[in-house]
Amino acid sequence: MGNADTKLHFRKAVIQLTTKTQPVEATDDVFWDQFWADSSTTIQDVFALVPAAEIRAVREESPSNLATLCYKAVERLVQGAESSCPTERERQIVLNCSRLLTRVLPYIFEDADWRGFFWSTVPGAGRAGRLDEDSDDEESRPLAESLLLAVADLLFCPDFTVQSHKKSSPDSAEDIQTLDSCEYIWEAGVGFAQSPLLNYVHDLNRTELLKLLLTCFSEAMYLPPSSENKTLNPWVAFFCSTENRHALPLFTSLLNVVCAYDPVGYGIPYNHLLFSDYREQLVEQAVQILIVTLEQETKTAASVALQALDASTSPAAVEEQEPAGPENLFVNYLSRIHREEDLNFILKGLARLLNNPLVQTYLPRSTKRIHFYQELLILFWTFCDFNKKFLFFVLKSSDVLDVLVPILFYLNDARADQSRVGLMHIGVFILLLLSGERNFGVRLNKAYTLRVPMDIPVFTGTHADLLVVIFHKIITSGHQRLQPLFDCLLTIIVNISPYLKSLSMVAANKMLHLLEAFSTPWFLFSSPQNHHLVFFLLEVFNNIIQYQFDGNCNLVYATIRKRTVFHQLANLPSDTASIQKALQKKKKPGITRNNSTETESMEGSRPAVPAEPGTLKTSLEATPGIDKITEKSQVSQDGTMIAVPHSDCPQTTADSSAGAGAGAGAGAGASDTESNSERDNEVYHAESEAAKSRLSSVSSAAAWSADTDWVLSWKAKLPLQTIMRLLQVLVPQVEKICIDKGLTDESEILKFLQHGTLVGLLPVPHPILIRKYQANAGTAMWFRTYMWGVIYLRNVDPPIWYDTDIKLFEIQRI
Repeated sequence: MGNADTKLHFRKAVIQLTTKTQPVEATDDVFWDQFWADSSTTIQDVFALVPAAEIRAVREESPSNLATLCYKAVERLVQGAESSCPTERERQIVLNCSRLLTRVLPYIFEDADWRGFFWSTVPGAGRAGRLDEDSDDEESRPLAESLLLAVADLLFCPDFTVQSHKKSSPDSAEDIQTLDSCEYIWEAGVGFAQSPLLNYVHDLNRTELLKLLLTCFSEAMYLPPSSENKTLNPWVAFFCSTENRHALPLFTSLLNVVCAYDPVGYGIPYNHLLFSDYREQLVEQAVQILIVTLEQETKTAASVALQALDASTSPAAVEEQEPAGPENLFVNYLSRIHREEDLNFILKGLARLLNNPLVQTYLPRSTKRIHFYQELLILFWTFCDFNKKFLFFVLKSSDVLDVLVPILFYLNDARADQSRVGLMHIGVFILLLLSGERNFGVRLNKAYTLRVPMDIPVFTGTHADLLVVIFHKIITSGHQRLQPLFDCLLTIIVNISPYLKSLSMVAANKMLHLLEAFSTPWFLFSSPQNHHLVFFLLEVFNNIIQYQFDGNCNLVYATIRKRTVFHQLANLPSDTASIQKALQKKKKPGITRNNSTETESMEGSRPAVPAEPGTLKTSLEATPGIDKITEKSQVSQDGTMIAVPHSDCPQTTADSSAGAGAGAGAGAGASDTESNSERDNEVYHAESEAAKSRLSSVSSAAAWSADTDWVLSWKAKLPLQTIMRLLQVLVPQVEKICIDKGLTDESEILKFLQHGTLVGLLPVPHPILIRKYQANAGTAMWFRTYMWGVIYLRNVDPPIWYDTDIKLFEIQRI
């Protein structure tokens, strides 16, 4: 009954606040204390008892009362931080204030006139120096800074959010202002050896304060997207600056809590149904705080990362060119992690969590499943981007495959679901970043022996085969809005192709099927960019034939079997009549599966399914074209990378950089693909949209049509020399063997090809071209909208931002 009473008192206080037209004095503690001193309302209660309409009404009709409410709530948090919350009542007041601010802040942010309120030095509301009457320098501190510093202090408050190091009574409580918070880091891991005892009350209190912190940072959601938007988020900038004396222990606590978390625990079946896991809530908030604070430093950190990339890909060169530390201390600390055991702890922790949804058990639903894998992928991306030592460590061993397999699993699982387009992009971006490094291609040759149930054909082979098979599945049976990703998917295969020792027959057939589908005349002629996909695929074949011929008899055999595809490409008609005839044949959008030899899917797998009707999703900014997000590097004979300069006048067709010889131009010809600039928020249905989504914009789609000059401009540069030479040499030999020995069994032909050689018969090998991921303003904006969209959709209990006027993205129902 007592709980119902406190709810009633709290609701009465809210009604009083919304109905008072006269300002209530800040000194009227009897009135203000009703909101936090006399009740213990959960955050769900606060959201239910303080309706959105009433917050907006107070904001419009009695703004001074809303200002005083915020001011008084912050004041109580500051007092709690200064007194170290020695009593249960004071801790309850801190939690109540934190919940109330979490509820109110989004309504402050959605109104442009109010956004500066927390940053004004005199909040009004009867400020009589009560917040900090002792210190003069604090006198002019904006409310936002007082709030952030109080929350940072409270996150290291003994017996409230951390274990006290001494037996304390209310009289002898440890003083937050003097304790060294580095001794109170929440979990063992990077820079801290002791693992404090688990205390679920501390975990719950930390989670509440982190929720408030995340709400403070969410002002970014109320600003429209703009690639020119160079303004730093003032909340994040201040919190991650030297003003916050807890920056280092807090960064370390968040990181260690995430990377040390094991959702399966001791592996007792169904334990997650018997006990509440408070640590999971904390881990989820911690990973969200990390990705938001690390996203902040787009200007400094991205340029730091790029400088490191440009210098060389060797770790030694990166160390020599140690950049000046960015102002964001979280980014600074992240970029400086270098000890092997720390890097290993982070990688193992992230891999364990990413693999959690793939864990197979004999008892259905007996192990706990985490749901924050999108945030983990963003965090992994951030680590690779800002800390090159981490990237090299990831690629140094086969551990990279522990990250690759879950990413491929998520890509395959989400391919039909329009609400998970963002997940598809982040997964592909991570693989694009990794594929720019030689070691990634080499690691993929490890045999794939895991049997994670996936909706793909059964095959025996390597991790490279798994990647090719899943990419083929995405391209042939994903939904229409994935078309802008085709360039990225094929670029990844191009980057790894020179290092693939042996593709399986299943993967080889998939590669041929893609080429067959993309080289049909109607597809080539229906968009000014489609021929780039053929250039990418031919480059893959050339790389494997020139650099890995010996082990790739499956691909060579598939090439011989499907040789007509290459001959048709070489003889592609370019006269106007043929172009028109080809375009009239176009019946179905995208790629059909008619020619694909689909075999039985893995046992226990579920087919990828579209989103349930009514599923919420957030819109995303368009991603820049592949030419904007990659930079070409040539691999020299000693294995080092040399940047290939951009041509002076970029054109939209392949001829801008296609190189002189067809062999040498294999990769270069496939560079300048489209910038998919239309807003990525409408659903593409009609078949005409399939072509349109590969165009720069809808308007140019209407104006452009294929003509003879255009076809000839790139057809002459198709890098077919190497493949034609291979066919010229091997087809007669294979035909002769079949006739002489009366062979009908392909295993004999494969054995012959395995022992064959083309040394001295092929053209001079072309240099290997790798396209490395390169950050730019467009991708930075995409990441911001994706990250906040994920955070918006994941925070539903309570729904912090639901039904507020968000500008960064649109919320849509499928």
